[in-house]
Amino acid sequence: MSAPRNLSSSDRSDPADQSITGSPIEAAIDHADVGSVEPVDGVEARPSGRSRRPRTINASRFGVFIVVVLVGSALFLGGYSLGARVATTPGTPASAESQFAPFWDVISLIQSDYAGSPRPTQDDLIRAAIKGMMESLNDPWSYYQQPDDFQNSLLDVGGQAQGIGVQVQLQPVQAGSTLACPAIGNGCELAIVQPIPGSPAALAGIQAGDVIVAVGGASLDGLTLDQVTAKIKGPTGTSVTLAIQRGTKTIDVTITRNIYNQPEVDTKVLANGAVEYMHVSGINGAASSQFELALTGALAAGRKAIVLDLRGNLGGYVPDAVKIASEFIPSGPILYQQDASGAQTEIAADPAGLATDLSVKVVVLVDGNTASAAEITAAALQSHGRALLVGEKTYGKGVVQEWLPLPNNDGGVHLTVARWLTPNGVWIQGKGLAPDIAATNSGARAGTDPVLDAGLTALGYPPQPGAAPSPAASPSAPSVPSLLPSPSPS
Repeated sequence: MSAPRNLSSSDRSDPADQSITGSPIEAAIDHADVGSVEPVDGVEARPSGRSRRPRTINASRFGVFIVVVLVGSALFLGGYSLGARVATTPGTPASAESQFAPFWDVISLIQSDYAGSPRPTQDDLIRAAIKGMMESLNDPWSYYQQPDDFQNSLLDVGGQAQGIGVQVQLQPVQAGSTLACPAIGNGCELAIVQPIPGSPAALAGIQAGDVIVAVGGASLDGLTLDQVTAKIKGPTGTSVTLAIQRGTKTIDVTITRNIYNQPEVDTKVLANGAVEYMHVSGINGAASSQFELALTGALAAGRKAIVLDLRGNLGGYVPDAVKIASEFIPSGPILYQQDASGAQTEIAADPAGLATDLSVKVVVLVDGNTASAAEITAAALQSHGRALLVGEKTYGKGVVQEWLPLPNNDGGVHLTVARWLTPNGVWIQGKGLAPDIAATNSGARAGTDPVLDAGLTALGYPPQPGAAPSPAASPSAPSVPSLLPSPSPS
């Protein structure tokens, strides 16, 4: 069975002077990658040169950095901050005029003598030069974005998406079958894992477990997941009609594609009121605030067991990752940040956490799309012995980027400026975090969640009967991950 994928057209990322950590990639039906649902995320690092005593900075004073993973634009941000730097020496410095002479000579030559078509404008040439400089770094997390793409990235980091907003997967028609499903038909179907809360699909009544049998009146037999999602995608304000099989009935549902807010925290009460389930889809200001409110309510209701679901979490701002982890950790480092010189800065826990009492038991659900800022939170809880990680190895993004908007509306660049280390001083880049309890949803049918069941068992409660409260399946991982720090809050 293919892993589930989110159908939406937004890439998650966070701008501003904050670190973003990303994890699974969500593709809402419309302008992001949408396809078969596949999980869509250390080496000890020490300062180079002579040793330095790490500086400690309280979370409340730490600059805003973002760690996140972006799918539609093939971005994967581990940590990131949105910058607003202005060159201290605009133009070509006098001391470097001879070095820059070939650059300006080539631009002048193209503008005066190039006879091909189309003829590039000066803006075209400048943007191409910037793009080339970023590509010369051979760093998948450092890149240039055109103005529209850069602005869309900032929108995405804010937790918005465009499309109909569903998560889908290819699966065998017969429950329990091990049949591989590369396309629809021959015993395979396209099922809804879940509609995104508040999305057009959710408002239209789409339900987890629904099976899509036709789009716009056309049968889907023989089509791959990518081919089907291409049919479902479309511009904001346009509509698509899905033929849905629900049990023994087939109904037509018309959905208008739109921009919608993606709730960052989804909560459910499990185990007859004993367990609070909290799925956090992004790491940003909204997520940390919503998480604090939800946790306050859970503790007030007397619940002493927490399931923190970070599967598919592409990450976000470092300060917000610190805030969420600090709810359970009273003191000590949440992470270390190491700059280009090798100097390390300790980012300490905020001592005002709500659930630092060890009587509150915690498990964290993770998968290959738990990344960046989400990995910061998971690593802190695991390193301090505050929670067990349940699921699959995380993505493994341990670098931080800065998002720098360029003047004159020329887009922006994402530049790797640091790496982050766990409280134990481990750099997880390319390795990820290993779960304490291995579990997988591979082969599971839509509406079931074996990983959640394993988490409940670890807390001492029986598996959740019936459909899973929030599958939180992870979409396919992006082809290029990246982690950025930026100076603009989420």
